[in-house]
Amino acid sequence: MLTLYSYPPLFGVADNNGYGLKVFAFLKLAGVPFRHEHIFDASKAPRQQLPYIVDGHDSVGDSETILAYITEKYGVTLDLALTPAQRTTNLLIARTLDDLYWVMSYSRWKDERYWPQFRDALKREHPSLTDDGLMKAKEFNAQRYYYQGIGRFEADAAMARGLADLAALANLIPRQGYVHGDRPTAIDAGIYGFVANIYFYDIETPLKRFVVSHEGLAQHCRTIHAAVSAPSP
Repeated sequence: MLTLYSYPPLFGVADNNGYGLKVFAFLKLAGVPFRHEHIFDASKAPRQQLPYIVDGHDSVGDSETILAYITEKYGVTLDLALTPAQRTTNLLIARTLDDLYWVMSYSRWKDERYWPQFRDALKREHPSLTDDGLMKAKEFNAQRYYYQGIGRFEADAAMARGLADLAALANLIPRQGYVHGDRPTAIDAGIYGFVANIYFYDIETPLKRFVVSHEGLAQHCRTIHAAVSAPSP
């Protein structure tokens, strides 16, 4: 059986990283059977990044590459009826989510207003984690943020960038239904992966306040969450 390797859960979502939760949600919505293994160590991953999947002799990393592989291998039809214009919209949304990822991560590991609460939540849910290990991860992420660019922003400026990303998403999601109609597609799984890690996040960041205050965005998240949290038949 296909196995998804991704980060552990936090605050009731199946993966506390947007990319892993995106793949999890896609597999659930597509009805593809899989095992889910939660890990912290990405050294065995194809790109030394989580998530990745192992399917027989195939090992595939990068969330978009994983979705393409699963779609072809298992005949997934979630996006079969999309028009070229809708596929273009999906690409633009995916790039917006890539930007949002950095702000979300910054809010957890670098923003000192929220870092202590995030650290304590990780230790509470995953007692094997140590203060020393978490500080090393914090320092590692600080380097990543600096070279990516978000680490050179002051905290409020970084949050403003994420709020702009969320505002774009809120304008695209209808109050009822999904991005492209009355059935979810892959991009809905992608949006859920990131928004759920804000909406269900038990720490009051500006990002969470925005999502909670925009009912269309919050309802979309709750609807996908209910669908992917139900036990497999």
